[in-house]
Order: sequence, then C-alpha cells, then structure tokens
Amino acid sequence: MAGILTQIPHRVEDFRKNREPWRLSMTQEKRASLTAVMVAALRAEASAWPDAICHDPWAAQLAGEEGLRYAERSKRSFPPMALWLAVRTAYIDAHVRHFIEHAGTQVVLLGAGLDTRAQRLAHPNVSFYEVDTPQSSQHKQTQLQRLDGYPLDAATYVTCNFEHQDPIERLQRAGFSTELPAFFVWEGVTYYLTEEAVRATVRSFAEQAHPQSLLLFDIFSKRFVRADTGQQGDRESVQMVEDMGEPFRWGTNDPLPLLFEEGLRYVDITRFDEACLALTGSYERERMFRFQSFVLCAKQVPSILPPLHSVQK
Repeated sequence: MAGILTQIPHRVEDFRKNREPWRLSMTQEKRASLTAVMVAALRAEASAWPDAICHDPWAAQLAGEEGLRYAERSKRSFPPMALWLAVRTAYIDAHVRHFIEHAGTQVVLLGAGLDTRAQRLAHPNVSFYEVDTPQSSQHKQTQLQRLDGYPLDAATYVTCNFEHQDPIERLQRAGFSTELPAFFVWEGVTYYLTEEAVRATVRSFAEQAHPQSLLLFDIFSKRFVRADTGQQGDRESVQMVEDMGEPFRWGTNDPLPLLFEEGLRYVDITRFDEACLALTGSYERERMFRFQSFVLCAKQVPSILPPLHSVQK
C-alpha cells in the first residue's frame, strides 16, 4: 500500500529561550513502565490482524499478561486504541525504512521502551541505538534474553539519567557519530514530560546532531491531555495513565513555536487521522484521531524527504 502523507506548512514566531534542566522522566521503578507493556500488547494485537499494517513478532511475549490486562482496559475507554497504535507503529516504521533506503546509517530510539525496531528494521549498514533510563534498559535486556531467536546485539543500549545527562553526549560515548545524519524516533514519550524536558531534548538535537538528522515524535493536543475534549472515553484514558503512575504532563496544539525557538527550521505535522487515511484508506470522525499528531522536524530542510511511503504487508 502506498499513500501520500499530508504535509502542513506553518509560520514561525520569535522567541525567548528557557534553559531548564533535563527532565525526561519515564518510570523510576526498576521495571518496565506499565504503558510500555500495554503498548506492546496492543502492537501484538494489531500485528495479528489479517490486514495488518504493522508486524512485531516479539510484542506478545514482551507484553505478558500484565500488558494484556492494561490493553483491554485502554480499549474499554478508547475502542480504536489498537488501530491507533498500529497507525503510530506503521507510520514511524515507514519513515525509518525510507531513511535507511536512502543511505541513512544511524537510527536512535529515544525512550525506547519495549520497541523492537532494531530487529524488525535491521540493515547491515545501519547502527541502532536505544536510549532509556538504566532501570528500563536493564529490564528490557533481561526480557529480550528470554526470547528465543532475538539478536541481543541488534542495538547498542545507552543508559541515560535524563534528569542530569544529555542523551546525545551519552550516545557519543557509545559510538554514535554527530558527523553523520541520524534518524531519531521519539515515540510515545513527549506527553509524559514537562515542557521543559521537551525543550531540552529538542535543543540538544538542534545543537549537537548532524544538520541533516531528522527527529520524529508524536504529540497530544492540550484538550486531550487535560481530558477536556468532551468525551468520556478521553477522561477515562487520562485517568487510566494516572492510575498507572505515568500521568500526561504536556500537550500542544501547535508545536512549531517551541521547535523554532529551540533552533529547528524544518517542521512537518501530520494528524493521526491523515496518517490513518494514507495507511488504511479509512476515516471515521468518531475515532477522535484528530487530537493527536506526528511531528517530523530538522535543523534545516533535509535532503531525505519522505513524501511517499510504502507499508509492506
């Protein structure tokens, strides 16, 4: 399946920089986050569909029974949750594949969680780096060791105390090169952070990554994060992640000013409902996908632009 993903132009505004300390806080427990196992369960479900747009053969084992329980709860609040997750996975996979196909050699997964792209999208000329807290990274590696056939050397694991350390500096110590373009995936993370943490990560990317590097992440609208969409299911979803100890903290209706203020000069925003239409040929307003978006950005207009995507079945 191929589809042209909508590109949306935006204007830029002036800015005053805010230099707050690093505050990229995933879970501090010595285990995977509950949202991570929930996402793995949803990805496993979507991978099993006859018309699947994403494929993760490891997701079910990584999710476990706990992940299944939370996935079922999430679908009671938001029935299209598995489709939403499938769109997120497939959209990001398509971008990473496009980057690799055009001679990209470095892929970075920020807040990697239980992501398996290092294996699923592996290429002999590409190095994958997974950045996460020491606790989450250790938990994931322990889980991967239990999977029959999973190549543990698929990625270089980089631990980072996001409160006090710069992830790109940590990446460089692990062999990452700022002299080469890289594709940074920041999936399912920003809405759990403060605005200061989001700014700090974007700033580090803008100041240190190669100018032709790309950063792709997803965002929620302010109304969704505040459970102010008028939908009971959204209120239940917000309450669920609070109950899991991982509350939503940041949302934005327009990330462009923040990205411009922190040094980026290329921004492309695609709503989830637009991505879903391109990937599945379907649209239903009732899904409420319009409250979430993908953001692809860079320090300058990149030479590797992905206007056309193919989703392999």
